[in-house]
Amino acid sequence: MEITQKRSKIVATIGPASRNKETLKKLVQAGANVLRMNFSHGSHEDHELVIGMLNEVNDELGTNVCLLQDLQGPKIRCGQVENNGVEIKSGDPLIITTEEMVGTSDKVSTIYKAIVNDVMAGDKILIDDGNLELEVNEVKETEVHTTIIHGGILKSRKGINLPDSKVSAPSLTEKDIEDLEFGMTHDIEWVALSFVRTADDIKELRRRLNEKGVQSKIVAKIEKPEAIENMDAIIAATDAIMVARGDLGVEIPMERVPLEQKRMVKKCNRLGKPVIIATQMMESMITNPRPTRAETNDVANAIMDGADAVMLSAESASGAFPVEAVQSMSKIIQEVEKSMSNIYNKYQDKEKEPSSTRQNDLLVRAACRLGESTKAKAIVGMTKSGYTGYRIAMHRPKSKIYLFTNNKHLLRQISLIWGVNGFYFDQQENIDQTLDAIEKRLVKEGHLQQGDTFITTASMPAHWQGHTNMMKINVVE
Repeated sequence: MEITQKRSKIVATIGPASRNKETLKKLVQAGANVLRMNFSHGSHEDHELVIGMLNEVNDELGTNVCLLQDLQGPKIRCGQVENNGVEIKSGDPLIITTEEMVGTSDKVSTIYKAIVNDVMAGDKILIDDGNLELEVNEVKETEVHTTIIHGGILKSRKGINLPDSKVSAPSLTEKDIEDLEFGMTHDIEWVALSFVRTADDIKELRRRLNEKGVQSKIVAKIEKPEAIENMDAIIAATDAIMVARGDLGVEIPMERVPLEQKRMVKKCNRLGKPVIIATQMMESMITNPRPTRAETNDVANAIMDGADAVMLSAESASGAFPVEAVQSMSKIIQEVEKSMSNIYNKYQDKEKEPSSTRQNDLLVRAACRLGESTKAKAIVGMTKSGYTGYRIAMHRPKSKIYLFTNNKHLLRQISLIWGVNGFYFDQQENIDQTLDAIEKRLVKEGHLQQGDTFITTASMPAHWQGHTNMMKINVVE
């Protein structure tokens, strides 16, 4: 099966339905660019198995699919309940206790001890993605006394959201720190931080990565109202964001989510920061082989708005049709990219203030403009840090983006960036020989053919690890 080519990327979550090499390989062939390991579930042994299998698949297919480690964060959950499900009725009282117990229809436990400090009378408590709603009446030493506003079946280990409260737990829990150590040991390319509230949460994670000399990039998951308030500072501090619409749609009014999603995508596009749209994109495909019309529109609109990537959660982790879900998402992306010309050539005309990257940025912008004017088949760059790739992708050129690097970790990391196709290249030659070798490789592998115009950006001299300072227009002869 030929590996799917598209500009927008797909993040596929790995779980029981896809944690085997055969399915993993099919996901990559169907168009998955990033595999997400959800550390809310599974053991380190499970995740280590995925890492090993992906390395084998990348070697066999010649791909550079990367890994995203998604840390659980301070997820608040109910404890175990009788028969794994009890009915709670609207209007009845319900006590939430921090003492360990098997829950009943009158009283349930939570492992989050600080809940008695974080909530107060009048606050809402939402359980199971908001399907169950409580109102706080009184807080005692180890108990929160509530009235059930909307009842239903309360199952074990369901999530609790506190939309009216300031959660005091840090974004990095003890479990997260242990999981992060595992991720750093395996040099995972991207780390997602859950329940980000301020830029300081990102800075703390980056400090831990820097202390170990790890090159992992950070994805800030936006799922708290505080994150919406601090959006500009968070985007500036992080390497990418994820619009995590599940918890976000519980923490803020659901009708606000589409507007906030569009606002975040626009902000990230302007700054050249990748943005992932996540949660329930193809929820029906957990049990059905085809998406609904509404889901198809949801994915298409995310691409038209400018998302760098769209994500599958349970659809690929535990659903009955993980490969079909990726295939369906890939078809939607390709149709939008083929038919909607306004998603391309989104230049940012306002020049940045003088900075260490201004020369690089201006040259990249000029390359994208030249590519549009000449209808260039490709923009080709060489990169040491990946920065050039982010800047080229920011302009959304219609030309294909091909990046060459001698950093294998970076080669996989840039798989999340819109439109970027990465190649490993470690020849130390003069600039003319280097450009000639790159052109021959692109022609040999079928990316360019005789008569194609392409733009090359590079640093001179070729071994210099500074900013991009050269641009050349080429025609394949």
